[in-house]
Amino acid sequence: MIKFVGGFERVCDLPETQFPEYAFAGRSNVGKSSLINAVLGVGVARTSNTPGRTQTLNVFNVHDRMVIVDLPGYGYARVSRADAEMWLMRFQEYITSRRQLKRLFILIDSRIGPRESDLNLMNFCDVNGISYQIIYTKKDKRIRETDQVEIDPNVHPAMVDDILETSAQKKHGIENIRSIIGIK
Repeated sequence: MIKFVGGFERVCDLPETQFPEYAFAGRSNVGKSSLINAVLGVGVARTSNTPGRTQTLNVFNVHDRMVIVDLPGYGYARVSRADAEMWLMRFQEYITSRRQLKRLFILIDSRIGPRESDLNLMNFCDVNGISYQIIYTKKDKRIRETDQVEIDPNVHPAMVDDILETSAQKKHGIENIRSIIGIK
């Protein structure tokens, strides 16, 4: 059974479990909630066409074997500077303090490519030794930009070398993620 545990404002309020934890992060409107729903096979994460809708650390218990965390999107211009700084501090606290965090998935819209905020997050993870994996989303959509930054795994020591490509809508690449986190 897949169950929404809750949306948490503070890291200290997150439930302590013995289950491995997998977190999904990315810029607002990258498709985090849609990808989580595709990976879990049920519509438990709220999706929206409005960027920045996810405001809390949303926690899902998967068959009492693992935890999935849908993190608030970053890089959305319509939040106040104070809210953006608060989110950054909460995000950094989350990824540096959760002993059960097995992998951070950093989602990047394949049509746009990595932005400065994505690269800053990757660098933070590299410096702090936090294992992460890049997932390109929306591979079924047309690419909008041709001058995309290439991500070189050799420059990012904490990054898992295998960059995944997905489409939540077409279910492309979903099985790879399910295999990584152990969902059959």
